[in-house]
Amino acid sequence: MTDASTTGNRKVVFCHLGRAPYRPTWSLQQKIQAALVAAKREDPQHGESHVVLTVEHPPVYTLGKSGSRDNLLVGSEQLAADGATFVEIDRGGDITFHGPGQLVVYPILDLDHFFTDIHRYLRTLEDAVIATCGDFGVAAGRSEGRTGVWVGPDARGAERKVCAMGIKCSRWVTSHGLAVNVSTELRYFDNIVPCGISDRQVTTLSAEAGRALTIDDVRPVLTSRLGDSFGMDIVEHDGDAAADYLRSRFDLETLGTQIRE
Repeated sequence: MTDASTTGNRKVVFCHLGRAPYRPTWSLQQKIQAALVAAKREDPQHGESHVVLTVEHPPVYTLGKSGSRDNLLVGSEQLAADGATFVEIDRGGDITFHGPGQLVVYPILDLDHFFTDIHRYLRTLEDAVIATCGDFGVAAGRSEGRTGVWVGPDARGAERKVCAMGIKCSRWVTSHGLAVNVSTELRYFDNIVPCGISDRQVTTLSAEAGRALTIDDVRPVLTSRLGDSFGMDIVEHDGDAAADYLRSRFDLETLGTQIRE
């Protein structure tokens, strides 16, 4: 394991995309990850900025490469009736849901500039989410042997998941990431065995906080907490400015029309 806490480049550009469809955002991740991998092949001490994408997706179920399709409990007709799609993808983990009211965060970081330890990377992501939950008065933590962030067991019920995680790493450059249920309609999770775990429920930050929260409430707090946890030097771009930055940085001529609904 290495730790670049004193020498690594930790400039991270957060691009807040708003609401965007899943497949073009996945393609965008792949292009950014490939660019960072190419940069480090050319110069292991490259000064390229890392990128974090934040987004809210239309309803979509995604299945990781280690997951089972049996954990999707409905067929194509029910998916269509729910306005949802299904995509098999290249991250780790099993099946999960993304949709309105959920804050999805895709860190595309060259861990050679932070620390080369996947276990530590996942725990650091969890730390940031746990701290964010605490900022909204919600006592969250880990579940032994399971990735993600959990609430309970407590007076309100058994242990329940508020944040799912699944990542991919190529030459220590990450992609995919985490999804925090802020005000997500939990009925969508009835169509799956979430993350392949049949004996636990899911929840939202709004339900646990006892008040209506929005992605706009949670996103700046989580951004700050990620910065603290990783020691990031953060630059932020929103909406069209984010699309402009990504288009120019990664030579993506049609980015705006691809990712913005």
